[in-house]
Amino acid sequence: MLTNAAVKAARPSTRAYKRFDERGLFLYVAPTGTRSFRMRFRLGGKEQLLTIGTYPEVTLDQARDRRDAAIEQLGRGEDPRSCSAAPIARTFEVAARAWHSLRRPEWTPVHAGDVLTSLERDVFPAIGALALNDVTRPEILALLRKIERRGAVETARRIQQRICGVFRLAMSEGWCDANPAEVVTEGLAKGRASGRHPALVDAAELRALLAAVDAQRAAPAVVLASQFLALTAVRLAALRGARWEEIEDIDGVEPLWRVPAARMKLAAAKKLDPTNDHLVPLSSAAVAVLRQARELGDGAGLIFAAGAGTAMIPERAIGDLYNRAGYAGRHVPHGWRASFSTILNEARPDQRGAIDRALGHIGGGAEAELKINAKVEGAYNRSQHLAPRRALFDAWAVILVDGAADATLG
Repeated sequence: MLTNAAVKAARPSTRAYKRFDERGLFLYVAPTGTRSFRMRFRLGGKEQLLTIGTYPEVTLDQARDRRDAAIEQLGRGEDPRSCSAAPIARTFEVAARAWHSLRRPEWTPVHAGDVLTSLERDVFPAIGALALNDVTRPEILALLRKIERRGAVETARRIQQRICGVFRLAMSEGWCDANPAEVVTEGLAKGRASGRHPALVDAAELRALLAAVDAQRAAPAVVLASQFLALTAVRLAALRGARWEEIEDIDGVEPLWRVPAARMKLAAAKKLDPTNDHLVPLSSAAVAVLRQARELGDGAGLIFAAGAGTAMIPERAIGDLYNRAGYAGRHVPHGWRASFSTILNEARPDQRGAIDRALGHIGGGAEAELKINAKVEGAYNRSQHLAPRRALFDAWAVILVDGAADATLG
């Protein structure tokens, strides 16, 4: 007899195989990994086969219900393959995973992981097992307000948008009749006005922030990740997904972090082109952080890992660390990019273009001032300008670590 655990654990083999339940029902596992529920029955003295549906779209309990309905049809002399039966209602979790699979190619791996984690943590426990047409507005509002109560107002709004996306897909596929998530925003707290991320732009205050973070009791990987983020001014998603194989010449004279285009904030087509990889020259201070991180693990996989080293640090980990250090509302992880740009542009306004490129921006800065066509420039100019960029990151490290307010940028 099948169990939910056995169905979930069934893995493909070189040949198709079956796992049997009761009264003709069995799970068919194809070499491709597709798992489908099927039923053997006899009609007119001959053995016949009814395909019920694939797992996990169809659960074991739903397959058993369909089998029982088929047996009743056979008792009336009907062929269950041709006679209509009540359609199997898709649950919200099944629809959400289908939506996630559809959208995943458009996202970075880090964002895709964050989206699925948010659904598994905050949504599936509340409404995941419900049939789509049984999910109500009050149930959605209740789970979103629960998120708000822990202080995550913006997270609640993002999750509302994700639930809305699931229902839009479900309606287009004919799986449900309405989208109960559309109007619940009126019952949510108002988020902060969109605008600039909080960021410190005074070098002395930034050094004080780094010192306050060092004084906190926190996971070593999170503290080191914060330091590396400050020294490289990359986006948080790029940092969380950083892997050792992306680091080049760590013990040489020109250490470099090659951030794959797939993890950069780029159009989907550009993510597939390795010429769009973002190159971050590493200062001696950044290399020192990497060496400390290497001592925490085995120098393989994720650089800054949570727990046993197989998962990324949580999306909120560094931000929460800053809040505990007394910088809530004053500086966020993304704020390092504004700090880097503001301080270095004030120190060396003639290097605007290099500063923009150091942040992974294409166009803008000097290109805008010189009226260069950024689209054409990005298509044909493959130069990376690593020398001035390396000088910028070296100077930035001096400002943050040594306290020199007017470092020589070269």
